[in-house]
Amino acid sequence: MPRMKLTLAFAVLVLTVACSTTPPSAPAPQKPAAVGSIVRLDPAFDALVPQDAQIEKLADGFTFTEGPIWRPSGVLWFSDVVGNVVRQWSPDGRVTEILNPGGYDGNGYLPPGGFNGPNGMTADKDGAVLLCQHGYRRIVRISQDMKVSTLVDKFEGKRLNSPNDLVYRSDGSLYFTDPPYGLPNQDSDPAKELKFNGVFRLAKGRLQVVIKDLTRPNGIAFSPDQKTLYIANSDEKRKVWMAYDVAENGAVANGRVFADVTTEKEDGLPDGMKVDEKGNIYATGPGGFWVFSPAGKHLGTIKPPETPANCNWGDDGKSLYITARTGLYRIKLAVAGEKQLYQ
Repeated sequence: MPRMKLTLAFAVLVLTVACSTTPPSAPAPQKPAAVGSIVRLDPAFDALVPQDAQIEKLADGFTFTEGPIWRPSGVLWFSDVVGNVVRQWSPDGRVTEILNPGGYDGNGYLPPGGFNGPNGMTADKDGAVLLCQHGYRRIVRISQDMKVSTLVDKFEGKRLNSPNDLVYRSDGSLYFTDPPYGLPNQDSDPAKELKFNGVFRLAKGRLQVVIKDLTRPNGIAFSPDQKTLYIANSDEKRKVWMAYDVAENGAVANGRVFADVTTEKEDGLPDGMKVDEKGNIYATGPGGFWVFSPAGKHLGTIKPPETPANCNWGDDGKSLYITARTGLYRIKLAVAGEKQLYQ
């Protein structure tokens, strides 16, 4: 065959092979790495946390993560308190900014790099989200179109300290904690206007104090029957979870210690917490998440590689999403979380 015809035939063959070759498919998403450990102390723990359950690391590189909340669109919002931004994690692994600045615009006396940013979140009606903002010392409502409006920022004419965590009761009343962590000098800060660090109830436009004798009220949750209110006290000198009776009218009484870990030496304080549909409590504390039965028995501990600050239910309701210092984690459980009012 003449050289020109041979070259032409070879070119046609190469082109045919190239056109018939299937393009390479995109690489499959990597499975999150299994990290941390799980300590099993009671057989009842296995009915909540399966033997093959693993703590998965989903994202990292943040400064102090807090306040996770699952959204109906299938994504997770979470706060970065020190980073001063609310972020969104999606199942494909992408992390994007939702609100920046998240809790303080910097126009004031608060120093950068402090606990000035956003914190706890909960779902509100009409697809909105309520967000605690340390720097602004208020709770805001973020509507579906991302408009931000103040829900509450004062009690009897005095500015709140720095709202930290919040939860709705089934009657539509909102309970929240108000420690001084957003103030540089906390209790001795000259800008602190309230003489106490309280737990508040907002109902029908009226704000009232329901607890005012805790030094550092922080995480907050209701039992499934709404008759018990749990409060975490994140004080190094008194690391306890408190339980209170809740009356039909929303009043709180009979405060007692639910669990005390003051003598524990591992890093971490009682902080955020959530309750499952059976009434078990998943509470951040020294060394990880302490899982308690409704009677207060310590069943086991979920220990991510970083000290956790908060958690919330997501996916089908049986996944516990965990915010822990610089990272975001998840563990899939055998029991669903307690249903929230506007979930």
